Amino acid sequence: MITPTSKRAPRRVPLSRELVLQTAIRLADQGGLESLSMRKLGQELGVEAMALYYHVANKDEVLDGIVDLVFSEIDLPSIDADWKTAMRQRALSLRDVLARHRWAIGMMESRRHPGPANLRHHDAVIGNLRAAGFDMEMVAHAYSLLDGYIYGFALTKMNLPFDRGDDVAERAQVMLEPFPVDEYPNLVAFIAEHAMQPGYDFGNEFEYGLEVILDGLERVCNAG
Repeated sequence: MITPTSKRAPRRVPLSRELVLQTAIRLADQGGLESLSMRKLGQELGVEAMALYYHVANKDEVLDGIVDLVFSEIDLPSIDADWKTAMRQRALSLRDVLARHRWAIGMMESRRHPGPANLRHHDAVIGNLRAAGFDMEMVAHAYSLLDGYIYGFALTKMNLPFDRGDDVAERAQVMLEPFPVDEYPNLVAFIAEHAMQPGYDFGNEFEYGLEVILDGLERVCNAG
């Protein structure tokens, strides 16, 4: 018999595919893909791992699903903006999404069974470029250049041995300490005259490089 003072067990949220994927992406964000297993996922959800298979077929389907969730966070190119503005906003959004989901950098274009957000994103980028007058060959060139730059920059930034400009001096001293610095005058000058200056942030280089690529694509298209 339940009395007014009896404690009720907390009501468990019904298990669903959406809940499984949201929990999986949280685990990946916290500990990388190596922390994501069906057993750990079941523990986080308070169920046996076998219960997950009513909602996802296997771990590969979980990975397909969470990659699709990441794609759903990226701004689609606006149909109301010119192509450079649309591609710039899409690039900035993708950069920010990859910073939130660092594990995803090497996964985004790897899925054999892409989800609807993944396909919708690619279709929108291609459609925006085609609407701007890019032929299919130039669409391929532009897409390759932009994504190579965005993913490459994200990967580089993620693996830098320092997090902020304030760390550069300390890290540079550690790296160069075993060597005679006069053998590397240009590197030392770069560190002292640029990287160690107040406010330096490698991440700020992203938008400069992006503008160079967009301007270059515009020149090529106009010349054609």
